[in-house]
Amino acid sequence: MKYIQRNLAVSFSKANKLFPVLLLTGPRQVGKSTFLDHMAEPNRKFVTLDDLELRKQARDDPKLFLMNNPSPLVIDEIQYAPQLFPYIKMAVDEARREDPKNANGLYWLTGSQQFKMMKGVTESLAGRVGIFQMQGLSWQELTGRSEPPFRPDQFSVPLMKQLTPGELYLRIWRGSFPEAEKFENDQLATFYRSYVQTYIERDVRDLTQVADADTFYQFLQAVAARQGQLLNYSALAESAGISQPTAKQWLNILAASGLVYLLRPYSSNLNKRLTSMPKIYMLDCGLAAYLSKWSSAEVLEAGNMNGAYFEAWCVGEIIKSYLNNGREPPCFFYRDCDQNEIDLLIEANGIYHPIEFKKAAIIRKEDVRAFDKARKIALGTGAVVSMSDKDMLLTENCRMIFAGYL
Repeated sequence: MKYIQRNLAVSFSKANKLFPVLLLTGPRQVGKSTFLDHMAEPNRKFVTLDDLELRKQARDDPKLFLMNNPSPLVIDEIQYAPQLFPYIKMAVDEARREDPKNANGLYWLTGSQQFKMMKGVTESLAGRVGIFQMQGLSWQELTGRSEPPFRPDQFSVPLMKQLTPGELYLRIWRGSFPEAEKFENDQLATFYRSYVQTYIERDVRDLTQVADADTFYQFLQAVAARQGQLLNYSALAESAGISQPTAKQWLNILAASGLVYLLRPYSSNLNKRLTSMPKIYMLDCGLAAYLSKWSSAEVLEAGNMNGAYFEAWCVGEIIKSYLNNGREPPCFFYRDCDQNEIDLLIEANGIYHPIEFKKAAIIRKEDVRAFDKARKIALGTGAVVSMSDKDMLLTENCRMIFAGYL
């Protein structure tokens, strides 16, 4: 399969001139290693700690490991040998003393388990590391576009073929893992079955005492079934037959490994009537569809979760537009005790841009009436992201945006 250009390349290249160490995190098989291999200079060596012999040396004698593998160096799956972090720090500090102008871009690190990595990173590499997150392929990347982070007030219609609803749901159902692009529709379940098994065996068992893999699989299914819903630990625990503390621990693992995104609610000390629980999204809708037994794109489009998957896909694309520009997504949602809800708020300079997601192709002003209810928030230009192909203003301060343009 031809390499698909990743939009993170621009921000990553700029940071490589500013930091001695770059860390790329994200779920397994989203393309981290392939991306770094594509970005690397000819003299940059690549080692992976999936190799058990290299992993043992990195753990037992990290100093010798770095001597055997001098910079510039890529270390894949760094979480398997956190013992390396202090020695990378010493190597960086020595390089800075000897030649400060050439002390950047020495080490590129990847990892899919932030639980183990981030403590070592913050303790040993503070001030020396630029951190990036990668998700699966974005729709922008799949269509060869590279655009700024999404905001309704800065959006411009791209030149591209419009998607039909069926084509969009096929993209939602297939998901965004690069490796999945090699599989035909009737073979896709084979990929996801292998992915889940590998994730449980290699990541989950390494992070927590999961005695029963089947129980954790049931938990994954329970999470996938709650796309776009408010987080409810009690319901998750009951669905998987586990305790609430265990449900919280396992969800934290999913969030730390990048498979789940918790969209935080907007909060203000001036308004205590807002909800305090986040909304839960499994960002790869293909994985969620597999876990929820949606057997085809047509079945998903006709099912009772079609709106939830449409929203989850749109939220995921917006989140990726920020991550791929090297930025933390400034995203929230709004819900108060009167059930007024705004699907997404994007903050910029103290202004919140409200967004609604509607699977329908016909949009009415009533669809954004919640925008007028959130009067204690400084709202900017809003949008309704839908299947409507009309590029026009719905109200004076709210535009319509076709989902296929995200």
